[in-house]
Amino acid sequence: MAGPRIVLLGFSIECNRFAPPAGRAEFTGRCYLEGEAILADARSAAPRALAEMPGFVADMDAAGPWQPVPILLAMAEPNGPVEAPFFAEMMAIWRAGLVAAKGQVDAVYCVMHGAGLTTEDLDPEGTIQAMIRDILGDIPLVCSYDLHANVSDRMVATTDAFVGYRTNPHMDMRECGAESAQLLRRLLAGERFTRAFRRLPIVAPTVSMLTAQGPYAEVINLGQELATRDDRIANVSVMGGFAYGDTPFNGMAVIVTATDATAAENLAETLAGAAWGRRARFVAHLTPLDEAVRRAKDSTVPLAFADVADNPGGGGRGNTTWILDAFHKAGVQGALIGMMLDAPLAIEAHDLGIGTRFTARFNRDMAADDPFSRRFEAEAVVRAVSDGNVTGRRGIYAGTAMTMGRMACLQIGGLSVVVAEGRAQCADPVFFEHLGLDIGAARCVVVKSRGHFRGGFDEFFDHDRIVEVDCPGLTSPILSRFDWQHLPRPVLPIDAEARWP
Repeated sequence: MAGPRIVLLGFSIECNRFAPPAGRAEFTGRCYLEGEAILADARSAAPRALAEMPGFVADMDAAGPWQPVPILLAMAEPNGPVEAPFFAEMMAIWRAGLVAAKGQVDAVYCVMHGAGLTTEDLDPEGTIQAMIRDILGDIPLVCSYDLHANVSDRMVATTDAFVGYRTNPHMDMRECGAESAQLLRRLLAGERFTRAFRRLPIVAPTVSMLTAQGPYAEVINLGQELATRDDRIANVSVMGGFAYGDTPFNGMAVIVTATDATAAENLAETLAGAAWGRRARFVAHLTPLDEAVRRAKDSTVPLAFADVADNPGGGGRGNTTWILDAFHKAGVQGALIGMMLDAPLAIEAHDLGIGTRFTARFNRDMAADDPFSRRFEAEAVVRAVSDGNVTGRRGIYAGTAMTMGRMACLQIGGLSVVVAEGRAQCADPVFFEHLGLDIGAARCVVVKSRGHFRGGFDEFFDHDRIVEVDCPGLTSPILSRFDWQHLPRPVLPIDAEARWP
């Protein structure tokens, strides 16, 4: 086979500094692929990998002959910092693959996240990219990133084209992979890109970074509009960042990839100014729990309640019980709650079987002094069970093979509570539906998710029927509640005195 020889690798995890560390099991349980397994997965009908690598491979396959050189693709659900010894093991695999490829390959594509951490490294993506440059030298390198990336100078300096998601919920991952392939082919054809980079002192709460409406959407849309007017602009990426990474690189960032340095700098400055002009709007507006309970009981239309402070998609454990307890005490009826991530309870209920009545004890194995993992118990009936092997139907998990371990639906009064052994945010209706639960018939649905559920549950709830609830948790959008160690200060909205430039 002829065509360019392209190295493929990836490291994708969103790390919450306040969450417990992630190790090998968090990756192998989600997506850990070496060598040819990367290609087999990317070309499969239901990949385990998120959609960037499948999108890249499909676009390259369609464009003509090429020779992939796959090394290691490691992805995990958002979690705490990666344990440094395990990251070192992955670095050794990437290094060995790169050394073996030296002098024999034409380009590199990396699937990155951009908000990774290890227990010893604040910038693991930058570390990987620097290693690629050290070993392979000045060959075309394109990297794609989640729009929640905390962008370091090194991440921008070591890539030729920086490609960030444009949608939140992330509905364009496959398109970003395909765009990365197209930019890489332009580089292989002899074009050269420059990059302009601006970082702002805005650490936006997660709930203020939706892209269907709001200030962040307006800046992203402006960037795309202006890019279409200038053929020198190859890509515009407006990165919202991830507050809970707590790094020196936190802050909304604009990266423009272009064939002309002046065009890139001018557009980056324009978009940074547009973001700064909207700075007062990057705030969280949440509904108090008692008000959420009232609305769950009294609303004449079905509502979705987002437990935004306990989002597994941002490093939350997915096990806080504030909403569960409050809805149960208030006698809320016709509610679906998902997913409570409690392995001992999920295994117990699964093994007891459908129809069994028992006392469900949530968080029984968590430390009694854990500030968020409050215990809760109630009489329950096992309504349904599953092995947790599902394929996503809508939103960010659409078409993705998910392994959630043993799962059960518990009937607790008027609440149908989905409990899972594995870990993922409740961003896809399939987590309810595969257990026989009818979302369309529910009076209300509670999801452990910050925003990605909007891309999966939009067929049931529009924006006006979504209630973001203010509860304690590792992903609370109220940023003043955290003890920041590395965040550059002052930053908005935490510090009113923040200034730019």
